[in-house]
Amino acid sequence: MRTSTPDLMITVTATDRASMDRQLEKAVTDALAWAMRERRRGILVTRHGHDSFTVALSDTVRFGLTRERQDWRTESATNE
Repeated sequence: MRTSTPDLMITVTATDRASMDRQLEKAVTDALAWAMRERRRGILVTRHGHDSFTVALSDTVRFGLTRERQDWRTESATNE
């Protein structure tokens, strides 16, 4: 499943590796096209769990770059 917002934050949720790879590739391609139009922000890919990612344009990433980060939330951390 893939959703996006007007400011280009694409959420990817996958049930298998092949689907995840396809969706992430498409999301990054879409983000790159958006970044090339505005020419001021880079792309940040964030992994939130084993099957959940966001792809977004970010002011913290220099234009022309793509950065990846992990933002895993453990069950105990979300219940506190």
